[in-house]
Amino acid sequence: MTSYYRRLTEVAGQRGPLCVGIDPHPSLLQAWGLTVDARGAERCARHLVGVLGELVTAFKPQSAFFERYGAAGVAALERVLADIKASGAISILDVKRGDIGSTMEAYADAYLADGSPLAADAITCSPYLGFESLAPAFERAIRYERGVYVLARTSNPEGDAVQLAFNDSGSVVQNIIDAATAYNTNSRKKAIGLVVGGTRQRLGCDISDFNGSILVPGIGFQGGRMEDLPKLFGDAVDQVLAVVGRGIISAGPDAQALRTRVAKLIM
Repeated sequence: MTSYYRRLTEVAGQRGPLCVGIDPHPSLLQAWGLTVDARGAERCARHLVGVLGELVTAFKPQSAFFERYGAAGVAALERVLADIKASGAISILDVKRGDIGSTMEAYADAYLADGSPLAADAITCSPYLGFESLAPAFERAIRYERGVYVLARTSNPEGDAVQLAFNDSGSVVQNIIDAATAYNTNSRKKAIGLVVGGTRQRLGCDISDFNGSILVPGIGFQGGRMEDLPKLFGDAVDQVLAVVGRGIISAGPDAQALRTRVAKLIM
């Protein structure tokens, strides 16, 4: 099997660096004329994948918008992930899990192990219980040729107090970036990526030596712009996978309108 980073690079080389965020907010479901429940969320998500699955590199379903509906929502998410796989696109499940010990082992098996109904090509994780607390996820990602995106420099202003805090070895966020870089170097798999928000004027951290994929949310409704990414990320811009959610979903449910919105973003 091919490593996650290589699969992602190959698909992005053909389709462009765009990831569609699948965030079926109640207001968007209503705008689409759908019910605000598991069935509505599933119909929205699967329609997006059906229309755009052969055009974009990746989809990022936000697990919370399915979990809110209980077992029916989780079952719907399973079917969405299966559709993404069938389309040839990359699935990045946004779960932001982060825990210790056997709990992290269980999360890793749920989202990264072959055979799990919720397994995705990659997931998001929070390293703020300590970078090494995510070791079970890293191990599964390497074993099963999947990926893990660790939260590094997020777009929300509340994150500054933690991410920009300093200790003897530098800022917290820089320690995370450096640890991810070292892990990729040692494993030679580049399975560990970063989540770095695209809404800032400057990042406040150094990603110039980072050697993996960079997932960049915040493009569109949150204020980030595709045209600003080269300036913001410099030489690392070729590693960027830009996430647009509501900025695309709001064009639907008309299929041609969705395709047109995507075409404007990747041209």
